[in-house]
Amino acid sequence: MSLAKNFERVLDSLPDDWTDLTVDLRIADEDRYVEAATYVTPTCNAQPYSRSEWHWHILVAHRFGHAAAPTAVLTALGLLDQAGITGEIIVRDVRVGRAEVTNMWGRGETARQEFRRLRAH
Repeated sequence: MSLAKNFERVLDSLPDDWTDLTVDLRIADEDRYVEAATYVTPTCNAQPYSRSEWHWHILVAHRFGHAAAPTAVLTALGLLDQAGITGEIIVRDVRVGRAEVTNMWGRGETARQEFRRLRAH
């Protein structure tokens, strides 16, 4: 199964209130490491491991946070699939139930309502 499809299966298995996901990526052919890096590093900010059996560490944020969006990770893995670069992913950590904290001091009621509307999932 393709990397992108595997990642979609991971996303589909998560509860709706997941916030952070940590995924590791390993490619099958290490001779294509540099080529693969050109797809995953700029697209989803995959962080390379040094001296590890896994090649990249990818942080994914569901609705907020300092990490790649799920769509960015899907795009990167889809690019690997299109290039014929095979491999595997493994979920290292999932965080569930955290809430975004935003300072609303000084903002008008319409801004507060819009913020609540956008965050109501």
